[in-house]
Amino acid sequence: MFAPIPNKWSWHTLTNIVWIDQPVGSGFSQGTVTARNEQDVAKQFMGFWKNFVTTFALQGYSIYVTGSSYSGMYCPYIASAMLDANDKQFFNVSGMQIFDGVFGDSALQEDVPAVTFINKFERNLALNDSTKVGLQSAADKCGYTDYMKKFLVFPPAGRQPALLPGQTPDGKYTNGCSVFTDVFLAASESNPCFSVYEVADGCPVVYDPLGFSSGTNFNPAGAGPVFFNRPDVKRAINAPVDKEWEFCATNPVFINGVDESLAAGPGPQPVLPNVIEKTQNVIIGHGSQDMVLIADGTLLAIQNMTWGGMMGFQQTPSAPLYVPYHDNQVVESMAGAGILGTVHSERGLTYFGVASAGHFLAMDAPAVAYRSLEVLLGRVQSFQATVPFTTDVNRTAQSTQPMGKGIVVEGFFADLASTGAQRVLASTGDGAQAVAATNNAVVVGGVSMSLLVGMVATIAVTMMV
Repeated sequence: MFAPIPNKWSWHTLTNIVWIDQPVGSGFSQGTVTARNEQDVAKQFMGFWKNFVTTFALQGYSIYVTGSSYSGMYCPYIASAMLDANDKQFFNVSGMQIFDGVFGDSALQEDVPAVTFINKFERNLALNDSTKVGLQSAADKCGYTDYMKKFLVFPPAGRQPALLPGQTPDGKYTNGCSVFTDVFLAASESNPCFSVYEVADGCPVVYDPLGFSSGTNFNPAGAGPVFFNRPDVKRAINAPVDKEWEFCATNPVFINGVDESLAAGPGPQPVLPNVIEKTQNVIIGHGSQDMVLIADGTLLAIQNMTWGGMMGFQQTPSAPLYVPYHDNQVVESMAGAGILGTVHSERGLTYFGVASAGHFLAMDAPAVAYRSLEVLLGRVQSFQATVPFTTDVNRTAQSTQPMGKGIVVEGFFADLASTGAQRVLASTGDGAQAVAATNNAVVVGGVSMSLLVGMVATIAVTMMV
């Protein structure tokens, strides 16, 4: 059996962290599921957090709410409710960070941008020409191509319709418009190990000791139980010995398995602007190779949101995302450096895309996630700063060359510039969450949408004096 190894990218080297499994029903959490919507989740979390702060005398610590995946729902509602409480002794929110989050209806982040996604990553998906032509035809017929052309632009073209193309008023797909599923089935034929979480993955399935190997429950013979279900691990972290930990909960974490806040349509868009405006410190990051939640869908959600008196980003994301050079001599902790993506900031919101990451950004690009936390905590000024990591005792020398532009090109018309897109269009004739408490804290949460709802949302609290 493999043993854990030290992780140089662990966030506890930047601040103190307390991890919290939530909402009720996920991870090691205990109790009866009663939440119907995100307001219920936020209320329950705040009750827990206030008790936690009181028990360990953490009053006055700053809190940074961070998370990934379905925490795109959890984190904004929790952070917004904390800010609205106007109680800095217990809820002193100073920023928020979300990686590959849920920001709207599944069709917006999966079906609408699916064909432009496969044009970017056609070499990874290995779809034959007839399949690509068929998918492009479906995207055109369902209105997805026109929707992307009109709305994935900078500045935004205006308010997006409440009813997405290819959808009926009751949230079902019109005939032939479940394009995301069609892409998945086609990709799985040529690559039986295809994963929507990381489209660059192939066979064999990559084993995950947490029990989510390439999006499956595969556990090789002799591997033993999932890491958090090992008796020695449970004892070490004081977890309930009679509770079975699951990466993705078997039972729903909302009444009837429905998050009413997402079912209503806008996702976190009603509360996310409140967090941006009151903290001026919100970071949204996205792995470009994530297909379960496609980056263009996140950008569509941003372009449909108003904050700071304006709608969406006024300029196309294009600035370079710089990650410091560092010691890479330990194989288990090797990570990339240099220009690894694209970043853009306006009016208190920063968005970045990472070229080499899938859905689990902090796992695929740990140095990027580490740098992002440094920026969130104010330890580094921006993603263009060419200073070493603040924990780099060697003060590794950094590049002095001009950085140029970012390497992740955003926007629909940028997608059309790709060779694959040109070929397809020509052929068709168309176009664990964590809360961090710093004293001067961090909340990180924790993925199609029904699957994402059940994933463990782990919250961690970081504390810095």
